[in-house]
Amino acid sequence: MAVALTMSSLYAPTLKEDPSEAEVTSHRLLLRAGMVRKVAAGIYTFLPLAWRSIRKIEQIVREEMDAIGSQELMLPIVQPAELWHESGRWDLYGPELARLQDRNGRYFCLGPTHEEIVTALIRDEVRSYRDLPLSLYQINMKFRDEARPRFGLLRGREFIMKDAYSFHATQASLQEHYDAQAGAYSRICERLGLDYRPVQADSGQIGGEVTTEFMALAESGEAALVYCDCGWAANVEAAETVVPRSPGVTKPQPLVKVHTPGIRTIAELADFLGTSGHDTVKTMAGKTAEGRLVYFCIPGDRELNAIKAEWAVPGVTLLDEDDFAAFGIPKGSLGPVDPPADTLVVADKSLEDEVAWGVGANQNDYHLLGAIPGRDFEVELWADLVLAQPGDACPVCGGTLKGTRGIEVSQVFQLGTRYSEPMGATFTAEDGSEQPLIMGCYGVGITRSLAAVIEQYNDENGIRWPVAVAPLEVAVVPLSVGEDVVYPVAEQIWRELASAGVEVVLDDRDERAGVKFADADLIGWPYQVVVGKKGVAAGVVEVKTRATGERVEVSIEEAAAMVAVMVRAARG
Repeated sequence: MAVALTMSSLYAPTLKEDPSEAEVTSHRLLLRAGMVRKVAAGIYTFLPLAWRSIRKIEQIVREEMDAIGSQELMLPIVQPAELWHESGRWDLYGPELARLQDRNGRYFCLGPTHEEIVTALIRDEVRSYRDLPLSLYQINMKFRDEARPRFGLLRGREFIMKDAYSFHATQASLQEHYDAQAGAYSRICERLGLDYRPVQADSGQIGGEVTTEFMALAESGEAALVYCDCGWAANVEAAETVVPRSPGVTKPQPLVKVHTPGIRTIAELADFLGTSGHDTVKTMAGKTAEGRLVYFCIPGDRELNAIKAEWAVPGVTLLDEDDFAAFGIPKGSLGPVDPPADTLVVADKSLEDEVAWGVGANQNDYHLLGAIPGRDFEVELWADLVLAQPGDACPVCGGTLKGTRGIEVSQVFQLGTRYSEPMGATFTAEDGSEQPLIMGCYGVGITRSLAAVIEQYNDENGIRWPVAVAPLEVAVVPLSVGEDVVYPVAEQIWRELASAGVEVVLDDRDERAGVKFADADLIGWPYQVVVGKKGVAAGVVEVKTRATGERVEVSIEEAAAMVAVMVRAARG
């Protein structure tokens, strides 16, 4: 027999009004439907309905992980600082890493991820290539001290995550398992009912050079994406950018200094000069870890991608307020002509064929027109520096890119030896040599996936759960209770559905019909069996499909069997 609950016994405190703290649809509906309650910023209690859905998501993930040979274990959330010092991430990870001391003064952290601790585990156990490949996964709580937790479960500090780690003797073996994990992640998204897209991404604080994000498409998503009809897609922060260029100046010109009083933005400059932002070049300033000044020159109508800037110049950071004075440069009107001595000039590769540039003169209220690379200044490095955007050319087929937004629900990484080398995790290869383990890691945001499903499956009345992750599959709604006409019929259908293996709840509350209908739609039961006096008198009940709003009348005798068939078909 499947789960059979009653609304009177179910802890699901629904709300009639939208909470003021709710920022996005999933946050609002999770609160209103009695599924989560806020404990502190970015930290939530999961009430029974949400927990049932979370467990279903976890089960889907477990089935897909087990199917590719990954083995489940459990690692501690509290991790010793020594391991993070070994990997070099104790200081690198920054303030998002929650650090603490025990009573003996020993430092620990709350794990935002588990590369260090799993590498330490394996280095003490795996000795030979014969023990490889090995793939391990866990589902547990993580903690990242986000500076601005927001959007409910989409950007929390405490969250549930599935993280897997694989260990290999060869790159070919890693690639094979990486592809298997990516395939499993696609199947997970499909089983959750998500409209998703795998995209090229940046590996961030995890490390490694090869990574793919799986994005659930949603306007509420924090990530901006670009994609092409050929199938290529990427996060704008990681996308290779092919900037369309149609310069207004096609012949060399003399260098001219122009007084531009009060001009602070590219739009103001273009208007002042009677040209477009496309024909100007703006310069952003940064500094290397060694303190060298760096000028990044990009098309005036584009935005500098800080991630790409660091790819071009490892360790670079953009200047803060105090740095401008320290370097003796103005905050505005920067340019590559006559910069301070030893300045590294890096320019976006889209400018490489530009004949002449309009640039800042390194003096407030002045700009230079006709600046020519090689004649008036030198570019030391050409690189892809700008954020991709819709309208750019596809780097694969040359087509025009389109834009959308997405919620990152999962990501796969090829780590290589990023952790094994500094932490001394080695194995004896077939030729007898000692080699560092080659690693991959793979994460699924369980609670974020829950929110992503709701972002995609909702309407003005509430949640429209896919059956695969709904807290319960069917609600039986008697329009009256405590009498011998309607309620016995509802109770009998409820029992028959449970006997047929359906997860079902009986709304046995002594409430008005309108309250029951509103709660049923708010919570989002996929199927609702409505039992009323007129219907019972005619020998029928009404079956409503939440996803479509379709309603059909079914005989009382056939109702449970018919709904059970619908549920089994929808489970997939």
